[in-house]
Amino acid sequence: MMKGTEPDAERVQRVRKDAFPDTIEGKVRRKLKARGESHRSIWFGMGMFGVVGWSVAIPTLLGVVAGFWIDQRWPSRFSWTLMLLFIGVVLGCLNAWYWLQQDSAPERKKQG
Repeated sequence: MMKGTEPDAERVQRVRKDAFPDTIEGKVRRKLKARGESHRSIWFGMGMFGVVGWSVAIPTLLGVVAGFWIDQRWPSRFSWTLMLLFIGVVLGCLNAWYWLQQDSAPERKKQG
């Protein structure tokens, strides 16, 4: 081992000790921010839960109904119900992700 260099384990431990106060400070800052936001009540959380749920449920149900209708009208060896169910779930998840991003955009602007 060369003189003046410290082993990797000691260097990693020193870096962790140096980063520890920053980690704690960030957590405290987030906690104080959460306490200061009075508009984020339990009802806000329930409302957001509902928006996300309906954002996924409606496209999924529409996919199932459309797929069932296609399967009844034009029978084939492929199940349109299953294909459109999958597409509805994917579109619903993308829709829910979009709404969650819209909700968190003001918070990111404040931080950045």
